[in-house]
Amino acid sequence: MKTTFALTLPSDAAKHGGYSTALFQRALIDSLKKFDPRVQIRNPVMFVVWIGACITAALTVDPLLFGPSHASSGYNGIVTLILLITVWFANLAEALAEGRGKAKASSLRHTTTTLSARKILADNTWVTISAIDLKLGDRLRVEKEELIPIDGEVVEGVAYVDESMITGESAPVIKQSGSDLASSVTGGTRVLSDFLIVKVTALPGNTFLDRMIRLVEGAKRQKTPNEIALTVLLSVLTLIFVIVVAAIAPVASYLHAQINVADLVALIVALIPTTIGALLSTIGIAGIDRTMRFNMLATSGKAIEAAGDVNTLILDKTGTITIGNRQATACLAVAGQSQQSLLQAAYLGSLFDSTPEGQSTIAYVTQQGASAEPQQEQAVGTDFSAETRMSGTDMPDGRIIRKGAVDAVIKYVQRTYNTDIPPDLHALAESVALRGATPLAVAVNGKILGIIALSDVLKSGIRERAIQLREMGIRTVMVTGDNPTTASVIAAEAGLDNYIAEAKPEDKLKLIRKEQALGRLVAMSGDGTNDAPALAQADVGVAMYTGTMPAKEASNIIDLDSDPTKLLELVSIGKQMLITRGALTTFSIANDVAKYFAILPELFIVALPGLSHLNIMGLSTPQSAILSALIFNALIIPALIPLALRGVRFIPTSAEAMFYRNLMIYGIGGLAAPFLGIKLIDLCLSLVM
Repeated sequence: MKTTFALTLPSDAAKHGGYSTALFQRALIDSLKKFDPRVQIRNPVMFVVWIGACITAALTVDPLLFGPSHASSGYNGIVTLILLITVWFANLAEALAEGRGKAKASSLRHTTTTLSARKILADNTWVTISAIDLKLGDRLRVEKEELIPIDGEVVEGVAYVDESMITGESAPVIKQSGSDLASSVTGGTRVLSDFLIVKVTALPGNTFLDRMIRLVEGAKRQKTPNEIALTVLLSVLTLIFVIVVAAIAPVASYLHAQINVADLVALIVALIPTTIGALLSTIGIAGIDRTMRFNMLATSGKAIEAAGDVNTLILDKTGTITIGNRQATACLAVAGQSQQSLLQAAYLGSLFDSTPEGQSTIAYVTQQGASAEPQQEQAVGTDFSAETRMSGTDMPDGRIIRKGAVDAVIKYVQRTYNTDIPPDLHALAESVALRGATPLAVAVNGKILGIIALSDVLKSGIRERAIQLREMGIRTVMVTGDNPTTASVIAAEAGLDNYIAEAKPEDKLKLIRKEQALGRLVAMSGDGTNDAPALAQADVGVAMYTGTMPAKEASNIIDLDSDPTKLLELVSIGKQMLITRGALTTFSIANDVAKYFAILPELFIVALPGLSHLNIMGLSTPQSAILSALIFNALIIPALIPLALRGVRFIPTSAEAMFYRNLMIYGIGGLAAPFLGIKLIDLCLSLVM
């Protein structure tokens, strides 16, 4: 049974939308630490507000610091308080977004610092040392119920390992040497049976847990290219508005209108896009956190953002589009053979076939009337091999039953028994392949009785997801080793745009490069060492946690559940982050328009009485108008924090439709909300001023 990320939050977190009381308390403390100018300067927009608060604080002490002024110390103090609260709300938004990551990182760090290792020496004795003193190539012995101290590769032993601390999967997995996928172990997981000899493959500080610690700590995350570009744009806009406001002072002097420095600071804060400036980093951190809660580990926000811009999805057939294990769906007897004899032969021929396909065949033919025979207890099984491409059973009564690929069985019966091939065999096999299934032939003592059809079963909802991806402008390509006929049928049933049949590992790399040469962003998933080059080449490479270390190192996202279908959900998470950023940017810019109408007329209304016509909100006094705009500017930030953390709801549709939808909701909403909010605040202030 799958669970969420194993390093869950305290139990009361669910009561507060995923944030516990302890996390809130920590966020409050962290938000105060962020008043440090070395932290504030990283956000140019809010740094301007912070400087403005410092200027008005100085005016609170000495109202005449910059020359004659009508503003009192009390008024300047109120402006200072509002500006400080504005900065604090921005700090709090970022601290809340970072909170869950820091809680997870703290739990992980505790694990890494308390582990010890039983290092095997040259004479095969061992000594217990701290895990942080291990070196590459060291061999360790890990006994039952002990934690594996560091990432490594099993070189001896077979044991069940509990990886729920990482994956959230309660069922233990088998780890053993000699297996490409099952030999990799992670520090912090627990051996549940027997023992393992592990060779260290990662130095302390570069293990999987160390990577997780660095990645979940939002404060140390890298900004995405989109976020950097938007930050630069906001910085340029802020600089322009600062220059414009600085030019107002001589204009006011020419018009014989005395403007308080505190009012000019208020005007700057109203003009610059403080709302998105305050929430920009929060949106990025929350996007990474949503990915973590979905049990995927992104190396940075860049990978998530790239997922939101993906044009082409490359999907493996087995395990991604289909459930992974083919199932027997039909038995077709050739002319002259009875259906019952074919069913019984298929049953006996699958007795020693431990694969899911073999067990599926037994289950199917049993339902159709096949049954066990007393002498099958003395039967001898023949294992499947890549050379013969057959398996089977030798019965005590002399019956020799073989089951395998049609061409392989034909060669076997012709070479061994020199028997004729049923004339309708090829037609039956072709009819099965045309349905997208895999035909297997069954022979008894050299006579081919018929065909077993093994069908790939599509994963639930895969066709609907493909349609949604197409509506979003994302092209889906299935890559499979199947023959073209089978591949085309499955691709059509799944609603995919294209397929590549009989594909080798290098074909994936060629496909990715071809798509990228056409200017498309590509995402793919993989788990094997041979997938590493393609994962590294892809713009979004998703490696399965159960995959090999080279695959995980080459990717930029690791799926802790090892579920390739989550590549589709990852696209939605990336698009949600991009849409949230765009929606709140639209809201912030539209939001500023109303604040212009609130402040600008009040600054020049004495010198230019005609500007009173722009006071469309009917604000009571110039001071009330300015304070109302500043208060609304501060309050809108915490009001939007839940949306920034949760993300704007993503609806699969075209980019154009999504743009117009968000423009209507957040553009018009951003215009209307301030007019209503500022007026209500002004009415409240008029009662107390």
